[in-house]
Amino acid sequence: MRSSSGSTQTATPPLVLLHGLMDSPRVFDRLRRHLGEQRQELLVPDLPVRFGTTPVQELAEWLGRQIEAAFGPSRPVDLLGFSMGGVIGRTWIQLQGGYGRTRRFISLGSPQQGTLTAQPWPRKLLAGIADLKPGSPLLQRLDADLDSLRQVDCCSFYSGLDLMVLPGWSAVLPVGPRHQLPVLTHPQLVRDPQALAPLAQELLRA
Repeated sequence: MRSSSGSTQTATPPLVLLHGLMDSPRVFDRLRRHLGEQRQELLVPDLPVRFGTTPVQELAEWLGRQIEAAFGPSRPVDLLGFSMGGVIGRTWIQLQGGYGRTRRFISLGSPQQGTLTAQPWPRKLLAGIADLKPGSPLLQRLDADLDSLRQVDCCSFYSGLDLMVLPGWSAVLPVGPRHQLPVLTHPQLVRDPQALAPLAQELLRA
């Protein structure tokens, strides 16, 4: 899903919003209303996560194709990833060369250090969820070389009481500032006004 201001030139890069495992692009409806007309050029793809069966690297490759189709091969973008979407975005940035065109990356309640809720699921059945286990081969690879991630303006927002990303404090990137939001649950990160206000402020920062 894409909306455009109709202008070929803009001072602010397009914004890409990446949803989580059991979500759809509609999870960002409240955030988009909060932004109003101030971020008009958007790409909000419907990620083919298939209930967690699609590996994260495959999803990152798919994302790269969607961004190139929407905005060409080199136009800068801002990226916000919610939940699993944040790991997909990070994988695209670090392993698919996305750092070369990403101005800002915001990780929102995303299991960047893994989550214990993914621990029971076997990779043979749910490869995407298995990628989110603490210490998974994918997360180890991402953490092993942070040079590309350091080239991007990164920040993390999380809930310390999150029961979906467990423990909540693990939902942060290894680089950039970290902001704990005053909400109690994972869904509130994209619904509660106390979360939406600071998120919008970050997304509207020059």
